[in-house]
Amino acid sequence: MAHTAADTATATQSPAPDMHRLEVAHVDGNTYAVDVRGHRLLVDQPEDTGGQGTAPTPTELFAASLATCVAFYAGRYLHRHGLDRTGLRVRTGFTMATDRPARIDAVHVQVLPPPGLTEQRRAALLAVASHCTVHNTLRQPPEIVIALEP
Repeated sequence: MAHTAADTATATQSPAPDMHRLEVAHVDGNTYAVDVRGHRLLVDQPEDTGGQGTAPTPTELFAASLATCVAFYAGRYLHRHGLDRTGLRVRTGFTMATDRPARIDAVHVQVLPPPGLTEQRRAALLAVASHCTVHNTLRQPPEIVIALEP
């Protein structure tokens, strides 16, 4: 979707009152700090790409966001049905596209349910986990506006 300068100005001048906010600030080299609701995360790049390798990359955090969202929804399903969450795990891997623009080409998410879950519960767990907020967002991408501060 193309945006005009007026669209961008409007978007940056009057954000929605219910907008969730975070801030990213340069720390050193390729390291950045992300402040979210009083929590601080660091991002960096691997040494072979000019970083210091001190923290995950933004791309890794993207995949981690999907994996943790899937885990949260799966865990919430188990809890809601009085089932033990012990042993619940989510494994995620991703590959990068080989063409431009730079992006993730594929993400594979594997839910490892707690042992002893019936086949019926396993199917329901997968259905619930597949509809986490991050996955829903990827399936129906949001409008993204990137602008410079005036």
